[in-house]
Amino acid sequence: MLGIIAATTAAALAAPVAGLLAHRAVRRSTHARLMRIDAPNGIDQQGFVRIGGIDQWISVRGEDRANPVLLELHGGPGAAHSPYGARTRAWERHFTLVRWDMRGAGLTFAHGGPAGQGGAPAFERLYADALEVVHHVRERLGVDRVVLLPSSFGTVLGLRLARSHPELFSAYVGTDQNVLEAGRDTSAYDATLARLRAAGKAKAAAKVEAMGCDPNRWTPAQRTAYDKLCAGSDPLTLDTLKKVVLGSMWLSPLYSPGKIAAYFKGQGFSEPVVTGTHGFDDWADGTRFEIPFFVFQGALDVITPAARARAYFDAVEAPVKGFALIEDASHFAALRRPDRFLELLLAHVRPVVAAGRAPAA
Repeated sequence: MLGIIAATTAAALAAPVAGLLAHRAVRRSTHARLMRIDAPNGIDQQGFVRIGGIDQWISVRGEDRANPVLLELHGGPGAAHSPYGARTRAWERHFTLVRWDMRGAGLTFAHGGPAGQGGAPAFERLYADALEVVHHVRERLGVDRVVLLPSSFGTVLGLRLARSHPELFSAYVGTDQNVLEAGRDTSAYDATLARLRAAGKAKAAAKVEAMGCDPNRWTPAQRTAYDKLCAGSDPLTLDTLKKVVLGSMWLSPLYSPGKIAAYFKGQGFSEPVVTGTHGFDDWADGTRFEIPFFVFQGALDVITPAARARAYFDAVEAPVKGFALIEDASHFAALRRPDRFLELLLAHVRPVVAAGRAPAA
C-alpha cells in the first residue's frame, strides 16, 4: 500500500496550499470536538507505553468502562490505525476501543524514528509485542479477556494469537482477513493481472507477470510495487485509499504534516516484516479455535478476496462462528463502512461476549 498512498498524498498536497490548510484546520477542530469523551464512566487515555523495550503508542477510549474491550491489530505492516478515531467514534459507545501503533508504525515510528524501533523489523518482534500489549490491556482495564480485532496483515498475527492463547480472548473478529497458503492461492494475483490487461496497461501487467504468482518469492520492493498496482487498478480500493485512508490522516487531530510523512516512512521501514511470514500456512497450522470466531469481509476486496476468507472460515471449528460480507466495500471494509461494521459487532459479537461464553475445553 505504500506506493499508492504516497502518490495520492503528493497529488493532494499539490492543491492550493492556503485554502487546503484553512479547510484542514476547521475540519481538525471539528474532529477534536467529536472525539471528546465526557461520560462519567468513560475513559480517554492516549500516550506511550513501554512495550518490548521501546515506547509504543496506545489509545484506550470508550464511554463506559463496563463495555467489552476491543483490541485492534492493524495491517500493513506499518499501516497504523491511529488516524481513524473520527470514523470509528460510534464504536466507543458500545466498546472500549484499544488502538496500538506497532513498532515501525504511525505515532510509534514518528516518536522514536528508525533508531528508536529496537532494531530491524521482524514478525517475531511484533508477535511478542502483541502478546505483551494484550497482558498490559487486561491489567490496565481489569479484564480477563479482550475481543481481538485484527485487520489485513494484522490477521496474520491475530490467527496465531487466537490459536495459541485462547485464554486471553473472548472472541476473534477478523476483517480484511488474510489467509496465508504458502503461495498456493493465486486468485488475487490473477485478478490484478486481468484488471491491468483490461485497462490496456501492458507494461504494468508484464511487470507483475515477471514477478511470478508466489508472493513468498518477492522482495519487499516487489511486494510494494504489486500492492500499488493491485490497489491502483481497482476503482473502489483507490477511492477508499484517497477518501478514507489519506482523508482520515489529513484531518486527524493527532497528525501534523511531519507525522504524516513519518507514517509513510514507517511503512517503508516495516516492509521486511513480511519476509518473516514466508512459508506460513494457515490451513496447515489448524482451523480449530477454542473461542468464538467471526469474519466480516469486504464483498469486493481485491487484496484479500472474500472467497478465500470464506473458504477458510467454512473450515473453521469454533464454539460460535459467524461470517458476513460488507457490501460496497473492498479492503479497509471496517473503515469505509464503520456504521455497518458496528451493526455486525452489535448483532453477532457483543451478545456472545456479554453472555460470557467460555472457550471450549
